[in-house]
Order: sequence, then C-alpha cells, then structure tokens
Amino acid sequence: MSMIGLVDCNSFYVSCERVLQPRLRGLPVGVMSNNDGCVIALSNELKALGITMGTPAFELQHLVRQGRIHLLSSNYELYGDMSQRVQSVLEEFAPAVEPYSIDEMFVRFDGFAHEQLLEHARQLHQKVRQFTGIPVCVGVAPTRTLAKLANRAAKKIPAYQGVCVLKADSLETRGLLQRIELGDVWGIGRRLVERLALMGIKSAWDLAQANPKEIRRRFSVTLERTALELRGVPCIEMNDFDEARKRIMTSRSFGKLTDDINEIREAIRQHGQRGAEKLRRQNGLAKAVMVFLKTNPFRQDLHQYSPSLVLELPRPTADSREILHTAGQALERIYRKGYLYQKGGVMLLDLIDADRQQLSLLDTPQSDAERQRSAKLMSAMDALNQRMGRDTVKLGMPSPGAAWHLRCAHRTPRYTTRWEEIFTLHS
Repeated sequence: MSMIGLVDCNSFYVSCERVLQPRLRGLPVGVMSNNDGCVIALSNELKALGITMGTPAFELQHLVRQGRIHLLSSNYELYGDMSQRVQSVLEEFAPAVEPYSIDEMFVRFDGFAHEQLLEHARQLHQKVRQFTGIPVCVGVAPTRTLAKLANRAAKKIPAYQGVCVLKADSLETRGLLQRIELGDVWGIGRRLVERLALMGIKSAWDLAQANPKEIRRRFSVTLERTALELRGVPCIEMNDFDEARKRIMTSRSFGKLTDDINEIREAIRQHGQRGAEKLRRQNGLAKAVMVFLKTNPFRQDLHQYSPSLVLELPRPTADSREILHTAGQALERIYRKGYLYQKGGVMLLDLIDADRQQLSLLDTPQSDAERQRSAKLMSAMDALNQRMGRDTVKLGMPSPGAAWHLRCAHRTPRYTTRWEEIFTLHS
C-alpha cells in the first residue's frame, strides 16, 4: 500500500539561524519580515513570552535593547539553501519528494509494512537532524490530508517523539480525528467551519463520517475530497514537483517609498534576472513579460497609482538580456512622475517547454548560431552564479543604498551561498 508522509521543519527560519549560530539555541529568537517590519517566525522561547506572529518589530525594540530577545532580518538565501539540503536527505529515503513550501515536503513511501514504515520514518527524522541540523516532525498516512493531521499529532503530542504513522481504519486514527477540530483540517477555513457546524459537523471525525455526495452537493467537490481523504481514500494526487510552472513572478516591496526612475529600473532589472534564472531552471521559454508598480494603498495622504503592462517578447526566450530589454520598455511606458512607489515586480507569461518550441511566422527570426550563443552565455552565467554565489555575474550594477533594497539591518551572514560571507576562523 502506498503511504504519504509530510515532513515539516520546526520553526524553520529560526532553526536555520541556530544551525550556524549555536549561541542562539535556547534563547527567544524571532525572524522579521521583509524590511524588518514584523515578526514572521518565532522560537518556542519567544512564544512563551506571549509574543505572537505578526507583532510589529518596533513594539519589541525595548526587549531587544534589554537583551531579553533576539530579532533577526530575513535571510531567504540561507533558508532556501537549507531547504534544498533537507530535500536532498529526504530523497535518500523516498522515491518521490514534493516540496509543498520552503519548510514542508510531501514524500511517498511504497511497499513498507507498518512496523517497517514506522522505523523508516524514525530514521528519516533522525537523519535530517543529523545531516542538516534542522529539527523536523514526520507524519505518515494513506492520504495527504491524513498525513497533515499525523504531522500535527507528531508535533503536538510528546508521546510520538516527532514521528506519527497512521492507518486509515485504526482506533488510533479515529481517536485523533474525534479530537481534532474542523478548523485544524487542511484546507478548511473559518467560514466553512461555521457552515458545517450548522449541520452538526464539528470535528474531523464528523466530516469523515458524513455522506460525501451530500457534502459535494451542499458545498464543493474539494470538500468532498477532503472528507474522503479523512477516511483514508486518496483523492489528492501528489504533484510532480518538476512540473513546469505556468507563470513566474518575482516581486518585493521596496525598502522605502521612492519616485526615482533609476532606482525602480534597477529593481525591475533585478526581478527580471531572477525570473529568467527560474525559467531556465525549468527549461522553459517565455512569450511575454508583465511589469507592475504599486503605491502604498494605506497612505491615503499620497496619490495612488498601480499600473501594469504586458508586452510580448520578440520570440519565446529565456535569455535575460531580451527579457530585461522588454521589461525596461514596459517600465518606461507605465512609470509616472509624482508618485511614491512601494513595490514593483516582473511576471513571465505564456511559458512553454524549450524542447517543444514551435516558432510562429510572427516571431522575430533567430539563426541557429544566435540561439546557440544565447544558450551558451546564459548557461555560463548560471553556472558561475551557482558555483561562486548569486549575483557573481549579473546584468547592470545596482546603486548602493538604493531605495528598492530591502532593509536588513539584522540579517545574519549567508554562510552557505556567498563566498565573501563564509565562516572565518581566527587564531
């Protein structure tokens, strides 16, 4: 029987920081959002002080000054690299791994007896911690929805010691479902909880026992699948994580409001290059580029303007130069003076597989020699950036201190991806 596991990294951002800074272990630590705005990740020690997700960072500065808590800027480059390391370990233990988010991954187990699977999951739990330093919880069950609940049990119930394997028809599974409220079931929001309560459905067990066809008639096919999954009937297939994306968007809020066209142009160039790198990693080509800008909608004292524009590329391409040229044209057409912009971004649209490219008669022609030169140049850039660190080779030089740069006053070094920030030893 095929079983599905969910591996969830505990307090992932904080755990990544602690791997490389052991002095933070056991201390109240939080990681802040882009531009150091609010707390988005908390250690258990920080939660114990009554601090919650989303607390504005400025409200905690007195605790930082007193040395009672530690707040760090987001270090996404480090977190992404650590996530890849966790995935590499999981791939040694399972035939298929599907990243669900940066700190959660579904894995598939086939052909194990229950006792063997439990031992296998415990080994996985231990090896991830041993090889990466990241603590995880492992939940295994016949369906993805049950695997989510098994993972929750592994995290919340000390007796499981971080690993929970559930059978669909066991008394153990029934007991858990009876104790789990609907709001804790994957994909069920507050409004749905209220509507189901009117039918007397208040727990995960109640939903599992409901008539699936009635659930579908009164709600949706999605909720019907959830009900069946709670019974142990697989209805949500594991996606192939190598499946190409249909669009790629890269965007981020600026470190401060700006109306400087040169600074905004640098940000768009940065986002365009990131999108092109992602596009090449999935062996894709883009047919069009969308560029957008946004002012701050919460600043009613300022003029509001949030334009966007889609421009077709001369031909399907993954060449950063062509993508940036077209993105630059779009920016010039939508930019207006007199506005303070908060955010900008680039989206690559109408993506196709490079191996299945069909040129239109309307596409700008490109010789085989030009195409090969383009592919070799982009491949060389990607290889250097992968080997030597991101932005070793880039198109255009950003201005130091530009407004679009993130505020990262408390970011730790990107030890694992930047040569210039690697550990140094002193005698």
